[in-house]
Amino acid sequence: MAASGRAVVVGASMGGLLAARALSDAYDEVLLLDRDALPETPTSRRGVPQGRQLHVLLDRGRQVLAELFPGIGAELTARGACPVDLHGEVHWYNDGHRMRRAPSDLIAYGMSRPLLEQVVRERVAALPGVRVLAGHEVTGLLTAGDGSRVTGVRVVPGGDDRTEIAIEADLVVDAGGRGSRSPVWLAELGYPTAPEERVEINVTYVTRTYRREPGQLEGLLGALANAMPGQPRAGIVAPHEDGRFAVVLSGVLGEQPPTDDEGMAAFAGSLFAPQIGELLRTALPVSEPVRMRYPASVRRRYERLRRLPEGYLVFADALCSFNPIYGQGITVASLEALLLRRLLAEGGAGLARRFYRSAARVIDAPWQISVGTDLRFPEVPGRRTLKVRLVNAYIARLHAAATTDAGLGAAFLRVINLVDPPTRLLTPGRMLRVLRGPRPAPTPVRQVQRNPA
Repeated sequence: MAASGRAVVVGASMGGLLAARALSDAYDEVLLLDRDALPETPTSRRGVPQGRQLHVLLDRGRQVLAELFPGIGAELTARGACPVDLHGEVHWYNDGHRMRRAPSDLIAYGMSRPLLEQVVRERVAALPGVRVLAGHEVTGLLTAGDGSRVTGVRVVPGGDDRTEIAIEADLVVDAGGRGSRSPVWLAELGYPTAPEERVEINVTYVTRTYRREPGQLEGLLGALANAMPGQPRAGIVAPHEDGRFAVVLSGVLGEQPPTDDEGMAAFAGSLFAPQIGELLRTALPVSEPVRMRYPASVRRRYERLRRLPEGYLVFADALCSFNPIYGQGITVASLEALLLRRLLAEGGAGLARRFYRSAARVIDAPWQISVGTDLRFPEVPGRRTLKVRLVNAYIARLHAAATTDAGLGAAFLRVINLVDPPTRLLTPGRMLRVLRGPRPAPTPVRQVQRNPA
């Protein structure tokens, strides 16, 4: 498909940047609109409230970003991001079981969200035909006479003159994130609301950064202890730029991590990874703690609608917003960007329907991982099929077996990093090793005094 026409992307966060990269191969002009004033340095901003929380780029996301932006890994490293061998350099405690470590080719980058977004935004802004327009708030859609095609957006630009203007486009992509206005805009045009799937997990998480010094975390670069039924607390440590560790403490189903020094140390000390508690007791904090709440994972099933407008796509978190604890959002958005680039190259009519159907298949595996794990908690509303119950019981056995079998740990990490599909955990050889391995003993729940919100 030869480049022609104009595309507009709503939102210049990671989803919008990745969409713009895909569109730049197919359109002469790509306008990336964001209501924020975009920073020139890696700085948190209002439109990305999660930007102050811990972020780790999963291995599959790293691979896709390298394909879309050649050399970006070296650039991120040069600007302070820290490559981490996920199996060899991280303390993993899954359901209280310490995974056996081994060197691997699973690499994640530890860095702040603002650094990642800044580097990607600079790459996107340098693409031919791409313009990033900060301070432009999209207020609605333009359509053809019968409403069957979106033909652009209504925009209120920044500055003193707040007069609404029209920007015409051959394709509009909504990458407005969890607060997407697409349900409202499409309803205004007479389209039905897409069916939604919601999983109410009620996550609260607190992130703080600490000075990184030799010998911390027993010489490794990360640590993780997950939440589980009876222990609704979790913690993650990952390296950041500027010689820091970022620590996130999280609670589900109303569990509230505190934000005072003593309370955070006590909360960390209740986790199954003792390295996290030790770090918070001894490391020097270099930022204030930042709290954020995430009520529910939401998946909008646009692929199930019979009527869709042409010239309009809903993308990334606006299409499916995952429990942030699993770190899947940026990687799924990057996979959707690859998909969009391929579909545009193929050309032809019906882009919206083709995209939603294929994107649903991209989303299925990470959604299955996220939702299936959340449904382990009996307090989380949702249908627990026999498959969900059996898989969760099997994964519990796998975590116990991975304390001695590094190969099983590697297989699990490849799945949660979206490198391999979940079915790879169910090969006959691996199932036999899981069943022959150590059985998960009842895990004692670590009791500490709860801190009020």
